[in-house]
Amino acid sequence: MTNVDLDQIGRDARSASGQLARAAPGQVTHALMLLADSLTGRADGIIAANSSDVERARAGGMDDHVVDRLVLDHERLRAVADGVASVAALPSPVGQETDSRVLPNGVRLSRRRVPLGVIGVIYESRPNVTVDISSLCIRSGNAAILRGGKESIETNTALAVLIGDCLAEAGLPRAAVQLIPSTDRSVVEGMLRMREHIDLLIPRGGAELVMRVAREATMPAITGGIGVCHTYVDSEADIEMAARVTYNAKVQRPSVCNALDTVLVHSSVAGSFLPRMAAMMGEAGVELRCDARALSIIGEAGVNARRAEASDYGQEFLSLTASVRVVSSLDEALSHIEEYGSGHSEAIITENYQAARRFTDEVDASAVFVNVSTRLNDGAEFGLGAEVAISTNKMHARGPMGLSELTSYKWIALGDGQIKEG
Repeated sequence: MTNVDLDQIGRDARSASGQLARAAPGQVTHALMLLADSLTGRADGIIAANSSDVERARAGGMDDHVVDRLVLDHERLRAVADGVASVAALPSPVGQETDSRVLPNGVRLSRRRVPLGVIGVIYESRPNVTVDISSLCIRSGNAAILRGGKESIETNTALAVLIGDCLAEAGLPRAAVQLIPSTDRSVVEGMLRMREHIDLLIPRGGAELVMRVAREATMPAITGGIGVCHTYVDSEADIEMAARVTYNAKVQRPSVCNALDTVLVHSSVAGSFLPRMAAMMGEAGVELRCDARALSIIGEAGVNARRAEASDYGQEFLSLTASVRVVSSLDEALSHIEEYGSGHSEAIITENYQAARRFTDEVDASAVFVNVSTRLNDGAEFGLGAEVAISTNKMHARGPMGLSELTSYKWIALGDGQIKEG
């Protein structure tokens, strides 16, 4: 059992959350801009720590797609810093009032946005999550308790120190963002029981982690986010656009949750689309797992294609692998997505307005796209600055979770002596 004092971490986070919620917006903005500047100004130290993690991961035989999620280089750090600056530029939702009205008895009623309090996050591999979540929590007045994976412990530790330094320089409590310094598995068990201290728990990782949190968490948790993402190429699709969009959705960064997993192709365009798509995917090293009709069109020569197993549909690959199926109608495509989709990101490529409208109306997912790559289901792309997660839940939050999704509200009633009559 780890000797980390989770109870003390929780008490410190609760105290810090109150201070952060009361902080002036300008003070919070200052802290975030210090962080954005420090991510590039202190990049060499972060990259050195990250190199140690990456070397250890490769020496341990970690899959390439997992290692890719781990790597931070100058380009990726600049992108992370840009995300922090974008969050800093967003208005804080804290204190915003909505639904203001005067009741018949003269009471002035409104709803005021307030922070959730303390956000706990359990995540794997991707150290940029440390910064993304921290910046959103800081801007929305929430403290954060973070538990990253063992594969990124040195990087996460360096980032947590940097974040703490920026908070302190801005006059905010270091305990507003705490990284649990242990990667012992017992920490996860302990966090799941921290109902007194954690107001919302967010797991970011594979299905095993998400399902464990769904079963065992004693506090509210975001237990969606597994991405089984489809792109349907309709009978009236622009073939070149379809090839370009599906390629981007699969290849641009295959190890993330909004990357393409399955291509559905209408039979009337399969003959023209599939060879084009297969050639592009083949150059990028993508393995295509095809149904019989798709494989007969693509052929096995010159591309990495083979017959699909039943388990290849409904699979989140997180790698350069995609399943392919030829369908005879939009109805068949919709049925396939209903059966195998995870409610994450779904796309249609079509020039037909009615087909696009049916798809957006009938597909049940956190984001539905027309002629757009599923990779755009992202907090930064949606103008949220960053995201703490992409939720496939339907309660509290759905899709990329930005600032507003990290707040709740309280009713404010102002009167002059009104009482309950009758």
